Parts: sequence; structure tokens; C-alpha cells
Amino acid sequence: MNEHVTLSPAEEPVTIPNTRKVFIKTYGCQMNVYDSTRMGDALASEGYVATEEMGEADLILLNTCHIREKAAEKVYSALGRLRDMKKARAAEGRELMIGVAGCVAQAEGEEIIRRAPSVDVVIGPQTYHRLPDALRKARGGKPVVDTEYAVEDKFDHLPATDRKLIRARGVTAFLTVQEGCDKFCTFCVVPYTRGSEVSRPISQIVDEAIRLVESGVREITLLGQNVNAWSAEGPTGNDWGLSDLLYRLAEIPGLARLRYTTSHPRDMDDRLIEAHRDLRILMPYLHLPVQSGSDRILKAMNRRHTGAEYLALIDRIRNARPDIAMSGDFIVGFPGETDQDFEDTLKIVEDVNYASAFSFKYSTRPGTPGADLTDQVAEEVKAERLERLQALLLKQQADFATSCVGKTIDLLLEKPGRMPGQVIGRSPWLQSVNVDAKTSQIGEIIRVRIIGTGPNSLFAEPAESLMGA
Repeated sequence: MNEHVTLSPAEEPVTIPNTRKVFIKTYGCQMNVYDSTRMGDALASEGYVATEEMGEADLILLNTCHIREKAAEKVYSALGRLRDMKKARAAEGRELMIGVAGCVAQAEGEEIIRRAPSVDVVIGPQTYHRLPDALRKARGGKPVVDTEYAVEDKFDHLPATDRKLIRARGVTAFLTVQEGCDKFCTFCVVPYTRGSEVSRPISQIVDEAIRLVESGVREITLLGQNVNAWSAEGPTGNDWGLSDLLYRLAEIPGLARLRYTTSHPRDMDDRLIEAHRDLRILMPYLHLPVQSGSDRILKAMNRRHTGAEYLALIDRIRNARPDIAMSGDFIVGFPGETDQDFEDTLKIVEDVNYASAFSFKYSTRPGTPGADLTDQVAEEVKAERLERLQALLLKQQADFATSCVGKTIDLLLEKPGRMPGQVIGRSPWLQSVNVDAKTSQIGEIIRVRIIGTGPNSLFAEPAESLMGA
């Protein structure tokens, strides 16, 4: 096995030249996107400049996801290609450092160094604040593996994001408020790669949100593996939940929109539902995974709710916010799933009528209880079920888009469109909307009328009046 070094947080920094470029490849969920931006912040404070061109990078960082089957093998395949790039650079007398971060790094650890000796740094999702130190140490010639759960709060050690970088990233931003999960669904690897549930303190979150807004961000999406499990001590010593945090963030001047993801039905309490009723700043869109419509399969998944309880929850949410659009996650072919179990899933989809959803065939996640189950469903059966489920979900999504035609809505303008004079915005229901507007209006919320639908977006025309930023 290659010799490696595990860092101590107290090690002294070494100055590095301020001329290096970093390319970060992000796999997986929105939390990985957020983590990549924060790793970029940490590296920027050390003089690294982000690049979109892998070929010109001095450091290539793979921020990995372990949620899908064979995720690790895909990373090793990518590392094989990077190994050849590193050899070519060395032949030219140029340095190329390679790092692996995220959940595959956490799960594989030293195995990455053994199988891919060209890797310089392996760093877990709880220790990426130590990335600059790891890179300095790796330049000494020994690869660094740092996947132990950090005792210190990584968010305390990350530098504040430069305001110019925030502006360059756009008018919407992710903000992680909670990490880890204590639910232990039998198909999910998150508790093993991200650890137990941890909530960031209120002051940290509010300070970061204010900095984002002061730098031009208009919409913030709060992130967590189980975001509605967020809790913290309030200003007067009382317990705060996610609803209290949303009410507090809604007070920030200049913040126009709030969203949050991903939620668990068990943590959707009355106070949070009331926030959807009371806060116009909280967008009428909720991603609330159910995974299956079969009570038998839900129990095997350790979801700790029934289909009827989920439907009752949806009714309560819609009673509080009638215009809310629902999104969900589904897994077909979980071990032991029968034809009737699958029909139960189709039934719950029909009952809820989703505006959007994500659906997958079950695949084993190494290290999870589901990986040891023997009653596996045949691949061809899973494929046929997924095709039927996705056909229904796509029809619902198309029907929801069609129902928007003729409506006048508030549209947050986010970025230039593909066509001259076109800008792309986001509807309150998270749909991409194309409209004729000036790029100077990006960041404004304008009134538009939806006039048509496309495969993955809507088309709109400006309404009679504009709402300034």
C-alpha cells in the first residue's frame, strides 16, 4: 500500500504561488454542487482560480456521489484517464495534481490511493475545509487521505465567499443548513457517507444568507440530506425548527425567494406547513419523496410512514397552499416488490398528481441493508416498471406545464437564453421559462404571461407591468 498522510488541523500553512487553476467536476445532488462551490472558496483563498477547461487546470478535483450502483467504478474509470493526463504533463515538466472528494472518497478512503496511485488527495465531505492543507502536504510527495469525521465545525473554518465570486455564480444560490441523516432507509448510503444529522447554527446560516443577498443573490435554496430535520437553539434559548429559520430568513432585505430540499415526510410538521401558508417568499414548490406506494415496501425500506399517511400529509399541505406543486422520488424494483406493490405506486402517483418527479430502478448500494436482501427483482421487470412509471410521471409533468399556459406569473430572470434578446428565468414552480428581455434585467422579477410549452421549459411574453428588483 502507498504511504499516505492524515492531516492534523493544527499544521502550519505553507505559502504557494498565486497562479494555479482548478477544475472541479461535480457529481450528484445539489449538496455536492454547494460543496464544490465552498471547496472553490477555500482554494480561492489560497490563490487558485477556477477554470472551465480541464486541460488548463493545475488541480483537477472530482467531487463524487455514492448514491448509485457502481459509482466508485465510474470514478476509477475517470481517474484512469486523468492518470494518463498527469503522465503527459510530467513529460512536459508541468505539475498536475488530482483530488477525489465527496461520498466516494468517504466510502473508499485509502482504497482510492491503492487503486489509483496518481491521486494526490482523498478528502471526505466533512473535511474539505482542510483541502488546502492536504494539497500542501501532498506536494511533499506522499498522497493524503483525510476522511475522518472532523471534530471541528468545517463551516467555521471555511473562508467567506468573495463577493465577486458570488456575483459571477448568478442570482440564485444553494445554502447548506443541515447534513447527514438518521433515518437509515435500507436503500440509502447517506448515513454511512455523510454521517448522522447535524444542523448548522442560526447565526452561521443567517450571516451566509445576508452575504449572498448583499452580493446580488435573489433566491436561496436551503439544502440538507434531510433538510426539514434542521433544528437549533433559538435566540432566547428555545428550540427552532426549519419553519422558524424560514421566517427569519424571510426578513432579510433584498431576498426575493426561498426554497428548501430534500425533505422527509416524517419531519413535515404543522409549523412548517404554516410557513408555506404565511410566507409569500417561500415558493409554492415542494420536493417530498415517498419512494413507493406500497405499505409493505415502505416498511421494508424503513421509511416509517404509510401511503395513507403520505397522502393525508399532501392534503394538509395543499389546504395550506393550494397553488403548491409537488415533486417526488420513486424507486421501482426494490427487493421483494410484487406486481401489486408496483400498482400501489402507480396509484399513489395518480392520487398526488406530481408536477415533476425523479424515478429510478433499484440498485444495490454497498454497505446498506438493502444490499444483503436476496429477493431481488429481475432487471427486465424493473425496466418495464420504470418505463410505465416514467410515462405516467411525464404525462403529469406535461399536463402541469399545459395548465400554466395563460397564467400571469412572477418570473426571476436568471441568465441569457440561447437566442439573442432572450433571457431564461425560473417560475415559482421551478420551471425554466424563456422570455424576451434584456440581459441587464437579470436579477429582476418581472410579470410575464405563459404562452406556450416546450419539452423541458415554458415560453412567456412580458406582461403589462414590470416589478423591479
